[in-house]
Amino acid sequence: MASSSCFSSARLLLLAACCGVLLAMAGHAYGHPPSNGPAALSSTFYDASCPGAYNIVRRVIQDARVSDPRLPASLIRLHFHDCFVQGCDGSLLLDDNLPAIQSEKNVLGNKNSVRGFEVVDNIKAALENACPGIVSCADILALAAEISVELAGGPRWSVLLGRRDGTTTNIEGAKNLPSPFDPLDKLQEKFRNFNLDDTDLVALQGAHTFGRVQCQFTRENCTAGQPQGALENLDQVTPNVFDNKYYGNLFDGRAQLQSDQVMLSDPAAVVTTAPIVHRFAGNQLDFFRNFGASMIKMGNIGPLTGRDGEIRKNCRRINSKGY
Repeated sequence: MASSSCFSSARLLLLAACCGVLLAMAGHAYGHPPSNGPAALSSTFYDASCPGAYNIVRRVIQDARVSDPRLPASLIRLHFHDCFVQGCDGSLLLDDNLPAIQSEKNVLGNKNSVRGFEVVDNIKAALENACPGIVSCADILALAAEISVELAGGPRWSVLLGRRDGTTTNIEGAKNLPSPFDPLDKLQEKFRNFNLDDTDLVALQGAHTFGRVQCQFTRENCTAGQPQGALENLDQVTPNVFDNKYYGNLFDGRAQLQSDQVMLSDPAAVVTTAPIVHRFAGNQLDFFRNFGASMIKMGNIGPLTGRDGEIRKNCRRINSKGY
């Protein structure tokens, strides 16, 4: 695995371990006060009821990424696209079951784009075998996001758990996901709608430091003879590594997505997002800390807890009768 330009491989491993400790309190640190909503969420939620949950999720992802190096980036994207619709409730995972359920998977921002559902199915099956009816699909996405980042060389953070699964989808909300073509003011508006500020915006966009994108969504569009679904590396320097090189790409004008480059190029960015881009480009530890804090904050968007929602037996379908 390639190392960061700022850290050697050994120091990066040490950094990730240190960040795991530091980010346990990251929801309060670095300008990210804890949300008032998810009082029932806790990093120890499954310690008694399913103590092996984290290791089960990690094992399934480790096995799957051997044949699919894109998988970690795909799994964190599922968590983003779930939380940005009607909160982190696993609604994105539901298949069509008309007329009751119209799947969010088929809207423009998701269709033929979001992936990794089979791996989520495998995680759920493994958890149901070990701890039937305990771990929600929404929490699987939250755990998978953190594990995917850590496996790719990024930070660890303390994942708050205890979400329950939604029993509805929100098609109109899914149509309003952040777009690769959004200007800066539209991105800021969409993030503010979920109480996410400019630091969260710049940090969370940093997830584009790994993974692939269809060429039809890039600034260059597709080259002659290239099909629209052809894949391009989001970060052409270290495409499978979670590091801060993404921000250096912005300075070089090499961001694949217009919605990334505007954080530096938009005239309003000078006093909003550009200083944060500068910080993260020059300090990977600062980026890692803030990324973990922003992931915790995003994971706190509208969770269902207590008796709300259900614990799905199958992430693709609501239960015929709740637990």
